[in-house]
Amino acid sequence: QKAGQLFSGLLAMNVVFLGSAFLSSMIFNHVAITLADVWILLSILKVLCLCWITYYLLGTSRQPHAVLYRDSHAGPIWVRGSVLLFGSFSILLNVFQIGYSALLIQCKSKVEIVFPSIEIIFICTQAFFLWHHSKDCIQVQHNFTRCGLMLAIATNLLLWLLAVTNDTIHMEIESQLREVERRFEGKAPFPHPYLCNDTTLCTCPNTTICKVFQKGYILLYPFNTEYCLICCSVLYVMWKNVGRRISHHHASHIKPKFRLQGVVFGPLLGATAVIIGICVFMVYQVQATSSVPNRQVFVMYYSYYIVLLPLMSVAAVIGTIIHALEKKELDTLKNPTRSLDVILLMGAALGQIAMSYFSIVAIVATDPRDLLNSLILSYSVLLIFQNITQNVFIIDGLHRQPFAAAAEARHMGHTGQHTVASELPGEEDATASNKQEHVQMPPGKEEEMKEEQNHEDYDQRRVSMLELGQEIRKVSLSYIQSYSHLSWKRRALREISFFLVLCNIILWIMPTFGAHPVFENGLEKTFYGYSTWFAIVNFGLPLAVFYRMHSVGGLLEVYITA
Repeated sequence: QKAGQLFSGLLAMNVVFLGSAFLSSMIFNHVAITLADVWILLSILKVLCLCWITYYLLGTSRQPHAVLYRDSHAGPIWVRGSVLLFGSFSILLNVFQIGYSALLIQCKSKVEIVFPSIEIIFICTQAFFLWHHSKDCIQVQHNFTRCGLMLAIATNLLLWLLAVTNDTIHMEIESQLREVERRFEGKAPFPHPYLCNDTTLCTCPNTTICKVFQKGYILLYPFNTEYCLICCSVLYVMWKNVGRRISHHHASHIKPKFRLQGVVFGPLLGATAVIIGICVFMVYQVQATSSVPNRQVFVMYYSYYIVLLPLMSVAAVIGTIIHALEKKELDTLKNPTRSLDVILLMGAALGQIAMSYFSIVAIVATDPRDLLNSLILSYSVLLIFQNITQNVFIIDGLHRQPFAAAAEARHMGHTGQHTVASELPGEEDATASNKQEHVQMPPGKEEEMKEEQNHEDYDQRRVSMLELGQEIRKVSLSYIQSYSHLSWKRRALREISFFLVLCNIILWIMPTFGAHPVFENGLEKTFYGYSTWFAIVNFGLPLAVFYRMHSVGGLLEVYITA
């Protein structure tokens, strides 16, 4: 097993080094190694991965005794759902790229159409593979499966590196915008290397469709990097599970289920943060994407973060203190998924922390006393502190033994039923007596029959309202009783976890769907230069989005085990 892991790891390392050498040569020497050469290398790797995935689906997984065990912790529904979501957006991104290249086919190579087409096939096949087989603990063809998984991990890493460093289309769009501005000012257009040294050749024949493709490409660009990162994490867990035999105790462990009981203030505060965040996001999208972004919209955006981040930090610190006060034992069972969760939390947080430090240096070196700059400085410092405190809270919670909630749930269910029965003694008798009276009613004239029918309809509506009221009271009593039954420590942990879940959801939505003030405020872009800051943002922003999404999964685990 160790030899197989070592060999497959060396294979992935060599593939990554080879791809990194190609990417570095493309960046520093445009003549010798071009973007098309990098695309050809990645296309070869993707075709090899497709061949291995097809063999695994049709051959390896169908062999006798191939999948005797499945890791219940691997590939949770939110991770597999994220693979499908980001994979769908990545497919749409490649469709936009194909459409944009097809409109400008007179000055673009056919490789720019072939590469996204292969990418679409690769994304669809890999998403299907991860959705159905992410929990597999394969017991046959160990070495070949490990090498195939490591090849897929290396390919996704190289695709992520390419997305981080390749700013060709972004620079092309920027150059076109500059050309329009110069023509509007009456100046002559200037040649640009991304426009084939002749801007008239790469002018869109249909401006409206071209703008749709450009806007869609820029909006969906971060999703592709997200997809590559998530696939790498799922494939790594599969690689660790190759040849793994799960013990009976570990397999029969019943995982607590998610129940929205015992929380009141966390959902209220979190929903308030989400609603305010959506309003801020909508105003920001309208104002910041205009031709001349309004300075006040950046002040509003950063002010929202400056209010929310300290609340999240305080909640995480309180939760960590409560964990320290608890006497729950640590979960020492071997769990590759949990180990990877900890690594991903720490690694993904580096994206936001790195961007924050770059912003701090740029602000301190320019004008920290300006209002907007001081807000960005405060935002960067608070973001670093919030990431650290939240990581400590989540990691501490993931290593705690879950409470024995099954017996408690049965106890609460019986108590709730007896309580409701004692609270509502006479309603069922009243319903039965009403029905019996109407059955034994003697027949009469037509008017009396109509009047009796009206009375019967009224009584039926009354009975329905009584049943509805009974159900509402039953649910309310059960919820109140479950809330009061929890100890103050467990109640506080549930409130804090749910509040942080909702806060991380809104902090995931805002950058994912287009709010990128770190690139649009112009401060860091002017200080570091377009290409440098583009690489920094495309390295840090996908990690930041991935961190928020992964934090939601970790916080839900903490909430369930509490």
